[in-house]
Amino acid sequence: MAEFVQRRVEDLIPELEQLERVGLLTRGEVRSVIKKRTSLEYKLKRRVVEKEDFIGYVQYEINFLELLRKRRQRIGYSFKKDEIEYVIVQRIHQLFGRATNKWKEDLQLWMSHVAFCKKWNCRSQLSKIFSSLLAVHSDKPALWIMAAKWEFEDQLSTESARHLFLRALRFHPDSSKVYQEYFRMELMNAEKQRNEKEMLDKAKMDVGEAGYSDAILNGELARVVYKAAVEKIKGAEFHLSLLTIAKKFQFLEELQKEILSDLQTLHADDPVTWDFLARQELLIKAPLPAESTPKQAKVQEAARQEERCSQVYETALSSLHTESMWDLYITFCLERYKRKTNSKQLKQQRMERLLSAYGKAHEAALLSPARYKEWISLLVELGQMELAIDVSSAATDRFGSSVDIWRIRLEVLIAVKVGDVEQVFKKAFTEVKPKDSPPLWTIMVEWSEKERSAGDTEALYQKLVLNPVVTKTMKVKYLDWTYRTQGYKKAKKVFSSLHENRPFSEEFFQKMIDIEKEQEQSKMANLRECYERALREFGSTNPDLWLSYIKEELSHSDGKPENCSTIHWRAMKVLQGENVEQFINKYTLLQTGHL
Repeated sequence: MAEFVQRRVEDLIPELEQLERVGLLTRGEVRSVIKKRTSLEYKLKRRVVEKEDFIGYVQYEINFLELLRKRRQRIGYSFKKDEIEYVIVQRIHQLFGRATNKWKEDLQLWMSHVAFCKKWNCRSQLSKIFSSLLAVHSDKPALWIMAAKWEFEDQLSTESARHLFLRALRFHPDSSKVYQEYFRMELMNAEKQRNEKEMLDKAKMDVGEAGYSDAILNGELARVVYKAAVEKIKGAEFHLSLLTIAKKFQFLEELQKEILSDLQTLHADDPVTWDFLARQELLIKAPLPAESTPKQAKVQEAARQEERCSQVYETALSSLHTESMWDLYITFCLERYKRKTNSKQLKQQRMERLLSAYGKAHEAALLSPARYKEWISLLVELGQMELAIDVSSAATDRFGSSVDIWRIRLEVLIAVKVGDVEQVFKKAFTEVKPKDSPPLWTIMVEWSEKERSAGDTEALYQKLVLNPVVTKTMKVKYLDWTYRTQGYKKAKKVFSSLHENRPFSEEFFQKMIDIEKEQEQSKMANLRECYERALREFGSTNPDLWLSYIKEELSHSDGKPENCSTIHWRAMKVLQGENVEQFINKYTLLQTGHL
């Protein structure tokens, strides 16, 4: 092994001598480079070679290249690049080649080689890399697209790019992304050739020998790609994506009309089609009366556009009565309602249209839970509380298992302070799954704290701390409520009654620690008890808890700094994995006064 390494190192000597001769490296630096490369070569000759060994060697050589570039700029020397940089670049290619040959499935390794080639303008090498890469990773459409784009944009080879796209479609006949990019490439090629021909015409040069094809110039090749794509891949969204691409090219009016016509014919029953057609009305500007002021004209135009959009949606809903169609219509109405305007009339029209859409979708039983939430929130915002109560009641009747719907209904009832809220809570808990009920219990205890007697609230808390679904959250809230309403002694009793009843949360112990600290004469013995109980439960996973304990011993008037070493020793024994390193780092910062 040593002789192979020695021979490779000796091959590097002429290159390093050249670097020393031209003043890019000193003799000491040459020795350092030889030593480092020898070490890296030995790593590659081991019986078991790790991928990191190749990566480390490549990174060293890339850094070396960057150093030479900066040295050249500093001393103003730009000669002998073929004898220096070219040799290093070739060595990096060889290292990448050996690595990717050994770990063919590692895509990140291939991408690193591609990035290196692009940075150092290794065009011929990059073509070979893409060829090898696609032979191994032919199952990834994104790689085919990347290779084709490079051929088209960097190599200026339309034929090679087209060939790659066609090969990609043989491997991925159902890939919408490949079809989209192939379509875009053909359009870009047509636009480029049209621009070239226009420049030649302006220069009055003969374009007969340039080989410009009318089929390409008029977008006929792109049309062939489009036809093949929509025949293979169904769906209005894909069809629209092709139309969006075509609209970026001004010379394709006929193709754009054809795509739009096909969209209306092939996908007349797709809500996405109608949504697109409706929104197109926003782009149409009709002539306005001459007597209107600019502001009035703008408002009138917006109102007419939105009215035409609404009519298209209404037409669609007459034949396509589905939840998704209503959802798109409401989305449109909501977007327009949220748009800022100084016109009260336009704002009122948008609000009425939105509320009408919500109401009609509700009557048709085609409103989703998310839309009910939006509707109720809007009604509350507008101050229509009675209607909000009715809508929320209807929503819970339809979606009884949705905790979000029950939550918003309860919030509305509590805000208005009407109806039997407690009965609604009981009904909610019978319909919502127990595992989903914690948000409702939280609302209930907060409501009880404000509206019911202290005895009823305490009885509720005592019941909930025994409920395994919400016990962790309720222990913290119970302790906090008791301290706020009945003082420290009662809170201490509650803590004592709960500190042995698992499961716990860290917040439960932290809340008691905070309560102890708030007392005028805070007792360190009580704080130690809280910390010890917390560490018994969470000491193996929470390094910050140990640090807080140490800081308490250091800062409290009754603390014992001599206990810190014992606490540190215990922490190092209990903590595991990354938590140990975090604890050591933070403890060091604490000792140096930076924490």
